[in-house]
Amino acid sequence: MITIGNCSGFYGDRFSAMRDMLEGGRLDVLTGDYLAELTMLILGKDTLKDPTTGYAKTFLRQVADSLDLALQRDVKIVSNAGGLNPAGLAAAIEALGTRAKVAYVDGDDLRGRLDSHPDALTANAYLGAFGIAHALDAGADIVVTGRVTDASVVVGPAIAHHGWKRDSYDELAGAVVAGHVIECGTQATGGNFSGFLTMSPQARARPLGFPVAEIAVDGSSIITKQDETGGTVTVDTVTAQLLYEIQGPLYLGPDVTTDLTSIRLEEVGIDRVAITGVTGTPPPATLKVAVNSLGGYRNSAEFVLTGPDIDAKAAWLRDQLDAELPIGPDYTWSTYRIPAPDSPTEEGAACILRLSARAADADAVGRALTAPAIELALASYPGFHVTAPPGRPSPFGIYKAAYVRRDRAPETVHLPDGSTYEVPSPLAYAETSRASAETSRASTGVTSRTTGATSRPTGATSRRELGELVYARSGDKGGDANLGLWVPQGRPEAAVEWLLDTVTPQWVRELLPEAEDLAIDITPLPHLRGVNIVIHDLLGEGVAASTRFDPQAKGLGEWARSRFVDMPLNLRPDDGNSEAIR
Repeated sequence: MITIGNCSGFYGDRFSAMRDMLEGGRLDVLTGDYLAELTMLILGKDTLKDPTTGYAKTFLRQVADSLDLALQRDVKIVSNAGGLNPAGLAAAIEALGTRAKVAYVDGDDLRGRLDSHPDALTANAYLGAFGIAHALDAGADIVVTGRVTDASVVVGPAIAHHGWKRDSYDELAGAVVAGHVIECGTQATGGNFSGFLTMSPQARARPLGFPVAEIAVDGSSIITKQDETGGTVTVDTVTAQLLYEIQGPLYLGPDVTTDLTSIRLEEVGIDRVAITGVTGTPPPATLKVAVNSLGGYRNSAEFVLTGPDIDAKAAWLRDQLDAELPIGPDYTWSTYRIPAPDSPTEEGAACILRLSARAADADAVGRALTAPAIELALASYPGFHVTAPPGRPSPFGIYKAAYVRRDRAPETVHLPDGSTYEVPSPLAYAETSRASAETSRASTGVTSRTTGATSRPTGATSRRELGELVYARSGDKGGDANLGLWVPQGRPEAAVEWLLDTVTPQWVRELLPEAEDLAIDITPLPHLRGVNIVIHDLLGEGVAASTRFDPQAKGLGEWARSRFVDMPLNLRPDDGNSEAIR
């Protein structure tokens, strides 16, 4: 068994986590995930100002603080913090003057080499885990990479420890699942968790502990956390992370295709959840490439509407501005809610109406946007004011996915002795191409019972909040929104059957009217007691370009849980146990 911890789920996560994890208990390897689609855009902008940057500077400061401790405790450190410049990060670590053996993996950076996106700000192929494994086998104390998959920083150490081969598909798939669970840090231990009220006050009072995966030679694992840390690890917290940002029953990676329907979860102790039964098959023949391009500039203005006649006030403002704003930019008006009547506070009687604008030219969304808005301050609806003074336009990026042959992105390991090693290609490939599996609207295994019109419950029903029965986790994949819904532990199997039978694309459109005209994929995951939903294009051209109120769809799941749906009366939560659901 190898024990692998996580100390970062994003660029900006808790700074003390690396030292906390090293001091908190026995580990063989400590990993950190610092990259996301939006992060790559940020790092790309950094390199425009200074080509020697492009890596996660926070990670370097953490290493400067904690590397000596890691060496004393014989804990290897593996991270994708190299971003666009893993060689620069490796050199900066070596410049710290420690005795650590530093290796780095690159080959993912395809800037200027994609015919379909010649002017991309960033273009990075998602590499796998065998390069990391080779670096550890060669004696590296710390391995930094460019854009590998998030799970690869966990899978690589498991390969090195257990000696798995290229065709150890089930073992690799099991490690991918473990890596997916712990990659986002405290999201596996109670962070962003619909069932947070089921956590004890003590668990919520302390900073949430970062997760740990104990991975066995057969690829099975136990997810846990260190003692005396906050949060909790249960089947439901693990399920929440498993349903985060997936796109269907097959999780397509550069080393293995993981069958998410094969996952089995079981609580085997306090804060200990076993993951077993995971199966894998050969990976796709192509690599996915995350492409970020500069899309132009955007700006916004937020108007406060207060008191009665909200609709009329909003309509007058829009009529006034529509007549004055220049033609050209892409304008978006946000939706708003009608405040509660007879509010005892002014804030409670108010709501926000947001105007966003995007254009290729910064001037088009500068004073050309803000001046007409502010000039109405004494000439529009009663109570006119804005939330902040006019701001300057800011650049935004557009995300797109591309697909390339593996020989276009050779996975290369740079070892501590100065030598290099190119990772061989997989032994076999999946029959279905990655591009067709990830972009086809009919590819995600929608079963016959989740197609067609909305399923209506039979028998007596009542209209209640969906959140009375299910938990949710949501996020983004480029311009698509991912939404996982599942019935938590302790609820009857009848509730699971109701959810699986009820969730159809049309049902989702009725639940979430913003998705009314969008393509929707549904994947039943009965062993996880839930479904995965992908709403295509809800986020437009990606997070950095989205003008949506919640551009990363982080709150989408909780919005879904707040909506009222028809439920059979026999699924009503017991009065004495309702808090276990809410």
